[in-house]
Amino acid sequence: MKKIIFLLLISFCFSAGILAQNGNGKHKIAVFAPLYLDSAFDSMENYRYEKNQFPAFINPGLEFYEGVQLALDSLKKEGIRLEVFVYDTKSSVETVAEQLERPEMSDVELIIAHCSGSDVRIFAEAGLRKNIPVINPNFPSDAGIKDNPFFVMLNSTLKTQCEGIYRYVQKNYATNPIVVYRRKGQAEDMIKKIFDDYGKSTMSVPLKLKYVDLPDSFTVTQLKAQLDSNRHTLCIAGSLNDNFGKRLSLQLASIRKQYPVTVMGMPTWDAIKDFTKPEYKDLEIIYSTPFYNAKTDKVSTSITNYFNTVMYARPSDMVFRGYEVTWKYAKLLGQYGKDLSSNLGNKQHKVFTDFDIQPSLGNPNMTLDYFENKKLYFLKWQSGIIKSVN
Repeated sequence: MKKIIFLLLISFCFSAGILAQNGNGKHKIAVFAPLYLDSAFDSMENYRYEKNQFPAFINPGLEFYEGVQLALDSLKKEGIRLEVFVYDTKSSVETVAEQLERPEMSDVELIIAHCSGSDVRIFAEAGLRKNIPVINPNFPSDAGIKDNPFFVMLNSTLKTQCEGIYRYVQKNYATNPIVVYRRKGQAEDMIKKIFDDYGKSTMSVPLKLKYVDLPDSFTVTQLKAQLDSNRHTLCIAGSLNDNFGKRLSLQLASIRKQYPVTVMGMPTWDAIKDFTKPEYKDLEIIYSTPFYNAKTDKVSTSITNYFNTVMYARPSDMVFRGYEVTWKYAKLLGQYGKDLSSNLGNKQHKVFTDFDIQPSLGNPNMTLDYFENKKLYFLKWQSGIIKSVN
């Protein structure tokens, strides 16, 4: 089934675009995603891999596109008139910059760009140059973007995440001993700086954070030295390294009965599936994420059923992300048209996530650099089950 979708994508991405509905008066949207079509097929459109082999690096972009297409199908049923162009950011024929200068891009009103790295700035600059909104649903970094009121980040930056963690801890664990376990590294130093800077500016009582540097091969004995068997300690993993986080959690889980602890993780922990394993069962693990979908609503159930019966697969989170972003911003485009850029923070047309789009202000002049989703969900793993604890 994935191969069939890929074959369909070839005709979509190398023709003028996808027409959600024919006729005049349509709003025009451009969708960019890393589809890797040239890596998957040769010049004769023959699949390069074995029949049942599907390379993992292709999945995120394709799954995002699957969600986009499902949203377009739903919008078409509602009579929403759209003309949608889909581009492969990993094309070997055209660069992203060249795709953005295609003739059909001259009157596009909205760009949805699943991208990362250097492409972020290319898209942001294109939106500013063309005066049209660019929605980035996946990359949690601003790439140094400044003075750009057309760029929207839905995946919150590390600064936003760490500040949100700080506030959550202030609210729920301010009277507990708090230990921040770290490893050496630039990202770790950045996390510490964000915590410390926020502690200096907070209107509430600053947290008393104890930072403890650990070697890569740290032992449970080194963790015990910072814990009190008579008090509940919050242990914050002050590193984005998943292996560090898993090792820290596993060792704390092994002493959970002697030392009452809760572990606060980083947003990267959203991708860690090990926490379902029995060895983590007795440990309370909390982490933040800007995206949460319990998948119990009508739309989620419909998407899941479609994948089960048609695709013989389970939809990934990126499928829901593609659906949500396309639905919400296509509806806003239809509602506000050319005035969409003044309504980027509009909370209408929610699908799964409560986005809180706020201006990110640059120092020292407090000028608008871009818009960012400031909404964070806090999720808790316990006994192999995950739930929201907001």
